Amino acid sequence: MPAAKRKPPIKIDRVQTGVRIERRVLKVLKAIAENYDMTLGHLIEEIVLHVLEGKLPFTPATLKKIDLIKSFYDLEFDATMSQRFEE
Repeated sequence: MPAAKRKPPIKIDRVQTGVRIERRVLKVLKAIAENYDMTLGHLIEEIVLHVLEGKLPFTPATLKKIDLIKSFYDLEFDATMSQRFEE
């Protein structure tokens, strides 16, 4: 059986950005990226692209791991709370 053909790479242009983000959210994102052996930027791109298509970026098993990571970093926020964040 022949090997599946890989789709050709897509040339992109990444830029450096200075994004402010809540400290514990960043720690959780970095831990998830490390778990997948990818950069933080790549993880954020993956999450955003999935969400923009109305898809979940993580499997149920991965979400369980993320819950453990969130617990480790005392991240108790959920999406409904983000509008109330204050520095």
